[in-house]
Amino acid sequence: MDPLAQVVAAARACTLCADHLPLGPRPVLRARTTARLLIIGQAPGTKVHATGIPWNDPSGDRLRAWLTMERDTFYDETRVAIVPMGLCYPGRLPRGGDAPPRPECAPHWHPPLLAALPNIRLTLLVGQYAQARYLGDRRGATLSDTVRAFAIHLEAGFLPLPHPSWRNTAWLKKNPWFETDLLPVLRDRVAGAMACL
Repeated sequence: MDPLAQVVAAARACTLCADHLPLGPRPVLRARTTARLLIIGQAPGTKVHATGIPWNDPSGDRLRAWLTMERDTFYDETRVAIVPMGLCYPGRLPRGGDAPPRPECAPHWHPPLLAALPNIRLTLLVGQYAQARYLGDRRGATLSDTVRAFAIHLEAGFLPLPHPSWRNTAWLKKNPWFETDLLPVLRDRVAGAMACL
């Protein structure tokens, strides 16, 4: 078994946060050493938890529309790695919406997983939690500021995106530059990264 396969197998068997997970542990991730595109999102929702398939929900439909990518390509592990900030469904917030990813998860699993992905050409940072971890103090004051400054982060191989949740529909309407300025660059960069195969 290659080193990445070993880490993925260990991550899928993880119970590190079991006491804090209302539906129990079910780590959801996909990765192969040949992957050129890495998608780092937040954490699985209930539908993803039930199916074990990442982005298998309306948010995933919107993300694939942004990428203009068919499901077969999106789920081809040899091309696209999917490693969320939290590998398991974290539960709900009292006021609605999913809880943040468990704080133990990314520090424990991301270093060995990403170290075993040598061919990544572009990393999509989907949502504030991924942006906080990987952009740090290079983030803007708000998610809007961070995403609007996407060109700055491309040199380091990162492209920040808002979460494609339907809860963000109002944000998308208030920020038409996302569709006119960012989406063409996103599609071009993703195509370029995938063409490296």
